[in-house]
Parts: sequence; structure tokens; C-alpha cells
Amino acid sequence: MPSDKMRVEHDLLGNKEVPASVYYGVHTLRAVENFPVTGTPISHYPDLVRALAIIKLAAARANAELGLLDAARADAIVAACREVMAGKLADQFVVDVIQGGAGTSTNMNANEVIANRALEILGAGRGDYARLHPNEHVNMSQSTNDVYPTALKLATYAGIYRLVDAMAYLRTAFERKAAEFGDVLKMGRTQLQDAVPMTLGQEFSTYAVMLEEDEDRLKEAAQLIREINLGATAIGTGINAHPDYAGLVCRHVSEISGIPVVTAPNLIEATQDCGAFVQLSGVLKRVAVKLSKVCNDLRLLSSGPRAGFGEINLPARQAGSSIMPGKVNPVIPEVVNQIAFEVIGNDLTVAMAAEAGQLQLNAFEPIIAHSLFKSTTHLRQGCLILADNCVGGITANRDRLAAIVRDSIGIATALNPYIGYANATEVAVEAHRTGKGVAELVLERGLMSAEALEEVLRPDVLTHPHPMRAAK
Repeated sequence: MPSDKMRVEHDLLGNKEVPASVYYGVHTLRAVENFPVTGTPISHYPDLVRALAIIKLAAARANAELGLLDAARADAIVAACREVMAGKLADQFVVDVIQGGAGTSTNMNANEVIANRALEILGAGRGDYARLHPNEHVNMSQSTNDVYPTALKLATYAGIYRLVDAMAYLRTAFERKAAEFGDVLKMGRTQLQDAVPMTLGQEFSTYAVMLEEDEDRLKEAAQLIREINLGATAIGTGINAHPDYAGLVCRHVSEISGIPVVTAPNLIEATQDCGAFVQLSGVLKRVAVKLSKVCNDLRLLSSGPRAGFGEINLPARQAGSSIMPGKVNPVIPEVVNQIAFEVIGNDLTVAMAAEAGQLQLNAFEPIIAHSLFKSTTHLRQGCLILADNCVGGITANRDRLAAIVRDSIGIATALNPYIGYANATEVAVEAHRTGKGVAELVLERGLMSAEALEEVLRPDVLTHPHPMRAAK
């Protein structure tokens, strides 16, 4: 017999004691015992828990409308789902985010918590499944195989738009700096060698454009995420579901979530195909790669302070060394670089998991979920941290930038249309050999007048297209 603080539940493996105080049941408890993998329960991802509750609420409504679920049970399930959606009972979603069984443990965790809370609402005790059952009633017309991927899509959809907002916030920070640095002339570089002049504002504006492009790519990926397979049940044939259930439950999910989901045209295909997740993960990788490149640039441009580029100053965030006094490191770009490395690795995980699907189901969606949630969450935090703790406080070393332009051999390129490529090359080679300035050598050789040279080397001429004379 169970102790006073335990209740007995039954599954296909037999009886098992479950703590009387918890809302989850035997299936969840077995999963907790079976999968002590990451120490990260599904409650760590509230979007996923909320999505599960939305689906169970929508299913209860649809089943009630179809005359399959009586009003008393439906109302209790709906009330319990609303509590979960509001963040209550979050500590009862305890299964590890990485699990075998294609997400069955996650689905059963939701079924049991909602069932036991609904039983309380009905005035019954937890575990009184003859009154309201996790499988028979909460999971009616459903399978893990349509609930779990749909929940993953609802959760990632929300995460995508939070990431888009964070990217827009970072883009605005770069746009402000681009405007601030619009008059600061500097040397551009290709292959880490002197190239031609540009403004620091132009350099920073490119970072804003790079972000804006990927905001659009993420929004495109979100459109693919809207297609769901609720009503597919086990493999897509819709067994044990009413013919009108799929369309009805989809409508309810849209109304409850505010996400314009649509039912996939072929539910068998949709149940086994993880292509939308692969697409989204690839876009997240694209964001990560470009964001990491920007952070590489910030670290290079701020390197020094004496022995590096030293063109910009990043705000000092903390002491940089336990042994070197006064050292300050670019810790904010460094942490964003590391987030990018993680996201790139997550993309490989998603690709391998999607490829490993067999026949009518992909059993590896839990690791896809974990990877996508980490990528969207960490990239969002990276964008916010970079904007607030780094970009907003960047300053330009204007005198150093001016000196670099003045001494650079790269400005010889700007003189090609006026003195010819051969003369410009000779001037550049001699400047490098002697340490003299390009302008100084052009005047010494009488290749241009001082007035003409000054006109050609104006910042607005150097950094934008302008009329040129025809080549001889």
C-alpha cells in the first residue's frame, strides 16, 4: 500500500508510486528517471509549455464542439490550460528537454499536469483518472506525433520575433553610430592590407544593413513555421480523429495563440518532414555567422591600445587580466562570438537530427527543439548585450584615423584617373620604400598641382562615386 504522501498510478509497465503533492503522473516520473541528461527541464522553455497548453485547450474546444467531449470535462481542461498558459504550474513540467520517444514524455507531462489540475477544478483528487483521464480526455484526437511538432512550431515562432526585435534594436545602435561617425575619414582594408578611403560611418552603416537583411530572412522562415500537422494523429492518416477535427483545432489554435497557423495540405508528409526546422536553423546560422564577423571587426578595429589598429575604443566593461595591470579586453564582442559558435554547432545538430528521421516519423525532434530554442534565445541576448554594453559606447580615435589616411599608400588608388596606373604604382612603391607620403611624392614629381591634388583628396570625393575623365 502507498504511504500517506504517495499515490499509486498505473501504466503498461505496472503500478508505480507517485508523490501525492505533484500534478504530473507515472509517465512523467518514468521519463524523469529515464532521461537525466541535461538537467534542463522543459519548463526552462516557457514558450514550449505555453504552446502545449494552447494545443490542449484548442483540442478540448474542438472535441467539445464535435460532441466528443462533455462540457464539464472540456471546461475543466480549458480552465487548467489557461492557468498553465499564465505561467502557473511551471515547476510541474519536469521532463528533460532531451529525451527518447519523439517527445512522448513531454506530451504526457502536459497531459498529466493538465488532467490533475482539471480534476481539482472538478472537485476530484489527483490521480482520479476514472473521472478525467490524461490520455482519454486531455489527449483526445491527438498523438505526440502531431502535438509535439506543433508545439515546437508555436514556440519557435514566438522566439523568432523576439530575436527580430533584438536585431532591430542592435541595428538602431549601429545606425546611430554611423550617423555620429559620418564625417570621420579612415582607410578601408581588404585582406588586412590598406585599400582605399572610406568613412567610419560607412563602415558602421554596413553592420546595420547586414542585420536588417537577416531580420527579413527570419520573417520569411517564420512563414514556414506556421504550417502545422494537428489532426494527423499517429502518422498523418488522422486515425482516431473526427474528419472535421483538423480544420477546427487549427482555427482554435490560431485564435488562442494569435499565430496564423494553417493545416498542412498533406498530413502524412508534414508528420515526418522537418524541413521547416532545417530552414529556420540555417537562417539562425546565417545570423550568427554575420554577427560574429561584425564582432571580429570590432575587436580588430579596437585592438591595441598602442600596438594594434587603435581606430575605435570599445567601452571598458571589466579588468582584463589577473597579471597585466590596466589591460582591458573586448569581452562583449568575445561573448557574442562564442554565442555564434554555439549556434553554428546547433545548426549541424538540427541537420543531423532531421536527416535521421525514418519512414513516417522523426524521433529526434526533442534535440531539434533544444537546439532551436538555445539558438534563438542566445542570439537575442547577444544582440541586446552587444547594443547596450558595447556599440552604444564606442568612440572614434579621430586623430589616429586622420594620420593613417594621410600616411597611407592606399590613397594612390584615388589618383589613378589623374596620373595613370603606372605613375600611381611608382608613387606607391616609393612611398612604401621611403616612408614619404603619396601626396608629397605626387607634388615632387609634378604629376598634379597642389590645388588639383587637394580637390581629388577631399573626403567626399574619396568616399563616393564622382565624375571622371575618360582614360587615354
